[in-house]
Amino acid sequence: MKVCGLVVEYNPLHNGHLYHLQKAKELTKADVVIAVMSGNFVQRGEFALIDKWSRAKAAVEAGVDIVFELPFVLAVQSATQFGKNAIDILAKAKCDYIVFGSEINNIEELKEISSLNFNIDNFKETMKKGYSYPATYGFFADSYGPNDILAISYLRALQKYPEIKPISILRTSDYHSDTLDNGLPSAKAIRIALKKNQNITNFTPMKDLEKYPSPNWNEYYGYIRNLLLTTPKKQLQEIFLMDEGIENHLYKCAYKCYSYEKFINMAITRRYTRSRIQRTLCHLLVQNTKKEMNEIVEYNILRPLAFSQKGQEYLRLLQQHNVMIANHFTANIKQYRDVEFKAAIAYSMNMDEDMKKYITRSEISGLNFKK
Repeated sequence: MKVCGLVVEYNPLHNGHLYHLQKAKELTKADVVIAVMSGNFVQRGEFALIDKWSRAKAAVEAGVDIVFELPFVLAVQSATQFGKNAIDILAKAKCDYIVFGSEINNIEELKEISSLNFNIDNFKETMKKGYSYPATYGFFADSYGPNDILAISYLRALQKYPEIKPISILRTSDYHSDTLDNGLPSAKAIRIALKKNQNITNFTPMKDLEKYPSPNWNEYYGYIRNLLLTTPKKQLQEIFLMDEGIENHLYKCAYKCYSYEKFINMAITRRYTRSRIQRTLCHLLVQNTKKEMNEIVEYNILRPLAFSQKGQEYLRLLQQHNVMIANHFTANIKQYRDVEFKAAIAYSMNMDEDMKKYITRSEISGLNFKK
């Protein structure tokens, strides 16, 4: 049996993702396709446009066989950690392949770069400093894209799992594009179009996206600003990612700014990227501390969010091979489920009563969708 793994966020699921899924199946001839997906908060420190249960359901309806959760504490991380954590889960799921998008789509060059000793999260800056790397890497620093950065993080993690074969697919749309300028626009373009009430039905299989609450930092800024300005400094420093004096920097920005856009634009510096700041705010919102992260145990379990009939059969096969499956909330590792519950509460904080009930009850009941 051949098993193909994908690392996804589906924020939201769109035609480009369907192309990725189709090509992954064609290239691997896989019997089972598994996706590991971030939850209600995504890697770049943003609220998922749609809750994780609805996104997982859409993924299975589109042809994925199992969607496993990448827990909050493993997803809201740097590209390096995000990639490593996702690969660890796909390895536990006994995948034979991992298929990912890439702007340069040159697996050998990506492998070569992944073998270098540098901080992938500051890749562009590192390469442009000219630390005795060949000229080709300097060129790559100008031509790389977000998918290439993640690809490098996957390839680094895969050094631990040589049995998994990596395959790249050309990323055909611009990740940073804000417009619906082709048949495969970026998730960012779709999110922006949705905010502008533009018609996006031709670009995504997900229906009625406008009916979802779609939380965002603008809505939550009042609460975050209050936390930054009123939480004692020592307590702020205990929050995960509140390092190197960033708490003082964020305090000053919050004090001066009454809107999120002004705050984030002031907060971004060479030292602190938008994603780095937003990830820090996520951990502040969820009250995730350094102590909790330092004491957290290895995530040696798989939590399915949705699966097909074929996926259910494969889950049984994994269990027969002593792979632990969290089929319900209490079966998950306590440290992870506690944070997931806090993340669900935070995610739904500004939603109406019905959505709050749906989000929190789904978290506790483990609302697996089965196709």
